[in-house]
Amino acid sequence: MMQKRADLDWILKDLADGVPQTRHVVVLSADGLCIAQHGCDVDTADRIAAACAGLQSLSAAIALELPNGDGQMRLVVIEMDGGFFYLMAAGTGAYLAVLADEGVDAGLMGQRMRDLVARIGEHLSSPPRATAAGRGT
Repeated sequence: MMQKRADLDWILKDLADGVPQTRHVVVLSADGLCIAQHGCDVDTADRIAAACAGLQSLSAAIALELPNGDGQMRLVVIEMDGGFFYLMAAGTGAYLAVLADEGVDAGLMGQRMRDLVARIGEHLSSPPRATAAGRGT
């Protein structure tokens, strides 16, 4: 069962405070809905979540091209001018996204994200949304 947004605030703050240069932390569902955020306003978090849905879908399609690929995206890291972007699977149907400045310790960020997912991953699972007929999508 997915925790409420407020229940995740302290967890996301802990990640951001534990890794210097962290800018935004967002938890999103596989269909791109923001579940919780830290370090950004709701509009920014919603844009990040929507973009992440496309990115995780793209990376899953690419993963199928590997000989032993199962189509499951685990981690995407993008280095760009000004910083880094991380997207990690964080439970069934849920993802953890982080934007960080270029001075971030990339190894520390990856480790802290993995630790957070391992510690609370089952609480970050996002069940399929129900349709008007009451069936999952």
